[in-house]
Amino acid sequence: MTTAVMETPDGPLTLTRPGGGDASLRAWDAADELLLAEAHQRLAMLPSPRVLIIDDQFGALTLGLCAFNPDVVADSATLPAAVAHNAGLNSSAVEAPSTVFSWLNPPQGEYDVVILRVPRQAEYLAWLLRWVNGVLAEDGLLLAGGMIKHLPDRGVEVFGQAVHTDAVLPARKKARVVVCRRGTADLDSWSGSWKSYDVDGSRLRVGALPAVFAREKLDIGTRLFLPHVKTAVSALATNARVLDLACGNGVVGLVALEQRPDLEMSFADVSSQAVASARDNVSRLFLESKARFDHADGIGDSAGQYDLILLNPPFHEGGVVGDHIALRLFRAAAQHLAPGGSLLIVGNRHLGYHRSLRKFFPAVRQLDANPKFVVLEASQR
Repeated sequence: MTTAVMETPDGPLTLTRPGGGDASLRAWDAADELLLAEAHQRLAMLPSPRVLIIDDQFGALTLGLCAFNPDVVADSATLPAAVAHNAGLNSSAVEAPSTVFSWLNPPQGEYDVVILRVPRQAEYLAWLLRWVNGVLAEDGLLLAGGMIKHLPDRGVEVFGQAVHTDAVLPARKKARVVVCRRGTADLDSWSGSWKSYDVDGSRLRVGALPAVFAREKLDIGTRLFLPHVKTAVSALATNARVLDLACGNGVVGLVALEQRPDLEMSFADVSSQAVASARDNVSRLFLESKARFDHADGIGDSAGQYDLILLNPPFHEGGVVGDHIALRLFRAAAQHLAPGGSLLIVGNRHLGYHRSLRKFFPAVRQLDANPKFVVLEASQR
């Protein structure tokens, strides 16, 4: 974890980037610097502005604008802890907000200025811009920024369809900020909020919001995984506790429930839109199930123990690719398995999860493989 000092319009800000990955990476980038500079300049001209920050990464925007008491909303469950940790590295004048909202409990407008980190996914950006139109004051401003190499394809088209662009500011340090005003596009009339597909070999049709992985079709790793999920849950005792970890739209846990409706099923994901999607799918397909939903970075301390944990671990986070997320999840799974329980995972073969799992589990065996993916079972026995 690298600690570094970011120069902001309000003075130096000490920040770290928690969560593993490349230890040399800073907790901010040039897009954060441009957004802070532009926001301070605009906000200084407004009396008591109401400010909203969307999808800050590690707290640079939230803490760099704390003098304006911003509301903060983020899809990722990692942000509240990152903001609190980084606030503690600085003087008492740098305060974390009392609440970081998510898309499970979004804040209410109107806002005079909205600061948005532009996501990589074009459809999530389209969703965000339409949501912003619903909370931005009539004469309010949207400042949207990101690193140019990470801006989504069709980004200009997505902005043009949703908001009015006042200015595209000059690029600096390979970053860009766009200044926009409220448009007329809204979420209620937009057909892109939900995408769904039928799961082969089942009666399930699952849907998902735009920030969710593989929302339009079953990904090929999960396709290899599902037959083994069915076999594993068939062998469980009545009312066994099962966790779909990093659940996405919940398709793995939903297939488990279809096989065994008696299961006490839990769904957890770092993305609030993923949790919302899984919750919506369960409410449509298994209304009577004993389902629990957790928006968490891993497994919450109060979750208890599980007889089976199902996992298709993500291998990228904010542009950082590797096994650091999987290692966190493997460690958490080992701590939350009931005696005799097991972890079932599918992953890319090249990431060598069979070696990583042995750091936490004495028993690891391969159940299936194809040229790209491997299915593994890990346990303490």
